[in-house]
Amino acid sequence: MFKPQFSSPDTKTTSYKVVLPFYVYASVSFLVATILLFVYSDAFLMHYFHPKILAITHTMALGWATMLILGASHQLVPVFIEGKLYSNRLAYICFVLAAIGIPLLVYGFFTFNMQAPAKWGGRFVVLAILAYMVNLGGSMAGTKRINIHAVFVMTATLWLMYTALMGLILVYNFHTPLLESGSQHYLPLHAHGGIVGWFLLLVFGVASRLIPMFLISKYTNVKLLWVIYTLINVGLLFYLVLFYFEKNKLLSLIPPMLTLVAVVLFIFYCYKAYKNRLRKSIDEQIQISLLAIFMILLPMIILFGIIILMLIGTSENTELSLTYGFVIFFGWLTSIILGMTFKTLPFITWNKVYHKRAALGKTPNPKDLFDAFVFKNMSVTYLIGFLVFAMGIFYMWLPLLKIGSMFLIFTSIFYNFNVIKIISHRAKVS
Repeated sequence: MFKPQFSSPDTKTTSYKVVLPFYVYASVSFLVATILLFVYSDAFLMHYFHPKILAITHTMALGWATMLILGASHQLVPVFIEGKLYSNRLAYICFVLAAIGIPLLVYGFFTFNMQAPAKWGGRFVVLAILAYMVNLGGSMAGTKRINIHAVFVMTATLWLMYTALMGLILVYNFHTPLLESGSQHYLPLHAHGGIVGWFLLLVFGVASRLIPMFLISKYTNVKLLWVIYTLINVGLLFYLVLFYFEKNKLLSLIPPMLTLVAVVLFIFYCYKAYKNRLRKSIDEQIQISLLAIFMILLPMIILFGIIILMLIGTSENTELSLTYGFVIFFGWLTSIILGMTFKTLPFITWNKVYHKRAALGKTPNPKDLFDAFVFKNMSVTYLIGFLVFAMGIFYMWLPLLKIGSMFLIFTSIFYNFNVIKIISHRAKVS
């Protein structure tokens, strides 16, 4: 008989009613983003500040990645702190506010209307993050000891709030001059606050617990995780200081260098967990997630390329900037989500369906809740689509962009098929 090991005796599992809406919303957002990518592929032959690119980017960053992370963390944080979620009601409020705000914001970018749609969308998103932050703080307040993984998540949430507030200010700045320069000048602050502060920090905090757990590895190194945590935050804070107070181009290499060291140390952490695993065979979901860990190096390499071109006085390279963003949202983040979804969601559904039936007979394995053949097709179409579209951006050739985005649409369809199959699963006890 199989029972998921997603909770300890002191942990109260978060209700599936809280978590599943986030997964469903994220799945639909992924499908919408890939369709937009196909229809408006020609936008990727232009500047990255194109309205359609802004709309697709925020659909991926907020509707896809952030919504899924918010849902999963409502389930995972209680596991990290060995406690319970502070408030289910706050989780529902977080979902409703984000679910309303994200499409309004995306519509504002799509039509380049920085008035009511974008402003209200931004306000709703900020309030959703506030509800999430209060819920996390309330959950952690009752713990007796500091948990490094929860600290990663909470700090990442603070960076998410900074990113959202900065984004809202930039929206207002289009028509009401709140800042000294135009909104595009401050876009790197908004972008890197989200990419490094929110996504990188949170992924490292969560993955450093989940990867050893799914590999059944006894490896842990809290001191190393604190070093990684410090490097990322110091690097990002130093970047903000340099942006506002010091324009020395050589000093601009320090923040990405600190982040690169943190990334290399995290890869080392995952490698040690892999070497000390008890489970010798690794399923495809974890293989994709481990691949995603190494994929972090790809945007780092591109970023250093952009900085070096800037140092030698070369004009802005649009192809590299577009590739950098695409690799982050459709590459690194999407690959780790594709893998981790089918490790976490089956557990959540299994707990929903079989928690009270486990003693009645033999129950299915969580991995039996989704179609393995469809998962393989999703993985193959994803790798093809990602590589072809990235090449299309780099060579600025529309046919490659169309072919790559078509494969990514198939990826999102396969993904949605399995998500629906999991959440609609009915009890089968023999």
